[in-house]
Amino acid sequence: MGHSVSYPTGSLVAFRLLDDGEDDDADWVYECLVGEIIDTTMAAFPSFEPFNGWRGREDRILLRNAFADCGISIYCGLAAIWLARRDDACFWEADFCHPRAARARYWIAQVAPRFEQMFGELKMVGRFSNGEAIFERQKSCI
Repeated sequence: MGHSVSYPTGSLVAFRLLDDGEDDDADWVYECLVGEIIDTTMAAFPSFEPFNGWRGREDRILLRNAFADCGISIYCGLAAIWLARRDDACFWEADFCHPRAARARYWIAQVAPRFEQMFGELKMVGRFSNGEAIFERQKSCI
């Protein structure tokens, strides 16, 4: 069975290639992308704060606000930059007293166009039956 880049179920995802050009240091390229994601997201959405965590083994959380986690997942040179509703104990405890799940879905839908514009380089157009994904380049806005 094929494998593609991981991301949390139900998340908003923007795909990008990890282009290392002539450099052979993939770790440096990855860390530069992580820095770009953090800086760009915090400038666009000031409610986010740095957060160091994981969703499972493949999805790294970089930022968190009251409603969502923003993170990155990579596989074979493809990065999935994602925005997903929080799914931690603190979120669900707060949701019990003051419902947040619907507001989180609304907030993510509201910021989706800007998020995709900031980070989307590739668009997933489908999947093969073995699970491998097919992508095409996004049209440039320039």
